[in-house]
Parts: sequence; C-alpha cells; structure tokens
Amino acid sequence: MSSSRQDKEEYRLETLANGQQLVSERLDHVRSVCLGFWIPAGSRNEGDHNAGVTHFIEHLLFKGSQRYTAEEIAQAFDAIGGELNAATTKEYVVVHARCLDEHLPTAMDVLSDMLLTPTFTDLDKEREVVLEEIAMYEDAPQELVHDVFAHSVFGDHALGQPVLGSIDTISALPEADIRDYHRRHFACGDMVVAAAGDVDHDRLRELLQTHMPVTDSQGALRDRQDPAWSPRQVFLAKETEQVHVCVGGRGIARGDERRFALSVLDGLFGGSLSSRLFQEVREKRGLVYSIFSFASMYRETGLSGIYFGCRPDRLAQVMETVYREIGRLRSEPVGQEELVRAREHLKGRVILGLESTSSRMTRLGKGIVTETEIVSLDETAARIDAVTADQIGELACELFQPDLLCVAGIGSDESVFRAALPS
Repeated sequence: MSSSRQDKEEYRLETLANGQQLVSERLDHVRSVCLGFWIPAGSRNEGDHNAGVTHFIEHLLFKGSQRYTAEEIAQAFDAIGGELNAATTKEYVVVHARCLDEHLPTAMDVLSDMLLTPTFTDLDKEREVVLEEIAMYEDAPQELVHDVFAHSVFGDHALGQPVLGSIDTISALPEADIRDYHRRHFACGDMVVAAAGDVDHDRLRELLQTHMPVTDSQGALRDRQDPAWSPRQVFLAKETEQVHVCVGGRGIARGDERRFALSVLDGLFGGSLSSRLFQEVREKRGLVYSIFSFASMYRETGLSGIYFGCRPDRLAQVMETVYREIGRLRSEPVGQEELVRAREHLKGRVILGLESTSSRMTRLGKGIVTETEIVSLDETAARIDAVTADQIGELACELFQPDLLCVAGIGSDESVFRAALPS
C-alpha cells in the first residue's frame, strides 16, 4: 500500500506474512539509509519483579548473536563506516543503524541476527554495566527528578517506574526470566521495520524476508490499564547544591487531536528562549540556570510539567514565580504576536528535525509502532497554524489546575521544599 503527500512526501507500508509491518521512504538526494527495528515493548510491560529487563535486553543484544560475537558486530559496522545504536522507552525499543546504501544488506543481516538470536553472552558482566548506568543516573538529580515526578503522577502503575529499573531488580534478574521475556516480547509479528534514505522498498522486503521467519509469531498481549491518579508532593533527600523540582500532572494521549495545541503551548510556556518561564524566571530575575516545560504522550494518557533547579534559598521565590506564570497562562488570553511566534518556532523545529535519514526513519517507525497517525509536513504545518489562543487557554486550564498539580523535588533539606510549596 502506498501513501502520497501533497508536499510530495511518499512512504510505502505493508504487512508481511509473519505479521511484521514494513515501512519505507525513499529520499533520492542522499546516499545513505537508516534502518530501524521497532519492538512494542518497554518498561510499562514489566512488573515489580523484572523492572528494567527491557533496557537490560537492549544492552545484551550487542553482546553477541548466533552468528556474530560482540566484537564481530562492532567490526561489521566499523568496516562499512556505519553507525549502530539503540534506545528503550516506556513503550518501545528501537535498534537502528545508518550506513551507505550499498551496505544495507550487511546492516539487515547483523541487526536481524542480534534481535532474533542473542546469546546473552557475558550476561553478568553486562549486568554490572547496567548497574553502573543506574548509579550514574542516581548521581544526576536533574535527570532523576523526572523519574520521581513520573512516580508522583502515575504512582505504582508501570508508567510511573523508571526505564532502567533499580539496582535491586537488575541485580536479582535470573537468566531464565530474561530469555523468557525476550521470547515473548521480541517476536517477529510485533516488530515494525522502518527505513528511510536511498532505499528501494521491494529490495528491502526481499532482504527482510531472507533474514526473518515467514511464520506468524505474535508477541505477548500488551498492558491496557489506564493509571489511576491523584496529586502528590514527593521529596527525595540527596546531598545536592541545588533543589531540583518538577511541577505538573496528567497530560494528553498521543492520539489526542489537541496534541498540536499542546506542542504550541509547550513552546510558548517553557520550550524556547523567548518562552514565558525562561524570560520571567531566568532572564528577568536571574533565579535559575535551567528551566523548561515538557510534555510526554503515551497510548492512553500523558505527562505535562515544568522543571527547574535552583539554590535552596531561592526556591520559594522561584516556586512563587512559576505558580504566578501558571495562573497567568490560565487566566490571560495569549496575544497574537506570541501565538504566531510559538507556531513558527514549532514548525521550524519539526521541519529542521526531519532533514536527516535518521529522523525520517524515526518518524515512520515510531508512528507505526505506537499506532499514531503519520502526518505529512504540509498537514503538520497546517494543523500547527490552526491552533488558536482559545485552544491553548482551554488546554492550559485543564493541564495546570493548581489543586491537582503534583510536585517532585530532590535536595538536601526537605523542610525547605515543604515550606516553598503553595498553601
């Protein structure tokens, strides 16, 4: 099946006999190809007993497969001047490679073997690597506070748990459980294979069918539980020079039509140098080095919030300013000049972000694996331009209700954090 765009973008999407979805976009002006395998399994598919197993398996895929050792995997991509990487999120894993078009068969061969037949060689050694990664993350409060915030919003639901797992769960994961999880969640029938660049779709299909089983192999049933929610104030005590804070709450699902309004709202509130939070808190008052708003969208819900870090003696003033800006966002209509600037900023980010084979592949693969509409650039720009000040105001009133906001903090003195919270 082919889908064409008014702006001349084209991609081809089809479902193969083994259940895999194959999607590609040909870009005639490049000589490279980015190839990605997307697996719809992430930390939300885990339980308390195996938290972090998806990310652990992502690591182990690079440690050797049935036909390649870890060193041979690295050498294969070095020999073709290619790039190999992977990422794990709450809802999916992606393993991807970028190479010259002539080396696509090599990339397909190695990637498919890594995904389907990992040997889990050096499992305990790689376990130690992941434990070091967790320890490194624990030492970065500006990152860790986002996990604390997610837990404050989603509680014990899997969306509220860290992607990396914990030192306790990773240390105790037996090899048998790791292999069983891989068998159930990394099945061919679940995978989305995406490619963008100088690639022929029919040739890509031939390569894929050479390396992947043709029999159907659907993976495990996916979690569909909508997380319960209630506002919480959570503090994690750590010896830090700053207090790191996130304020926010539930957002919107990725399929919500208001996602374009949310992106414009995020940009004008705290997503750019001219945004309200950056200007009011940093530029005009000099209270912080870093402050920004953020939004994450999942299948049935989302997360919206604000991050900042400051010295403890400034926390009350920063918190007061942030809450005042929240109130102004909810009560005062957005001006036309500010709205146009935010819309143009977002369009620029979207278009500039798609000027590489990697970003094009990601757009396709993520859209299919998350069952989200793939919108052309022309239509994306049109939907952004259609966002109104009223839509932003209505969404701001829904997402930033003061009595429903969660607050998460990391610092050395909880009393300072509690004293700064709005009464």
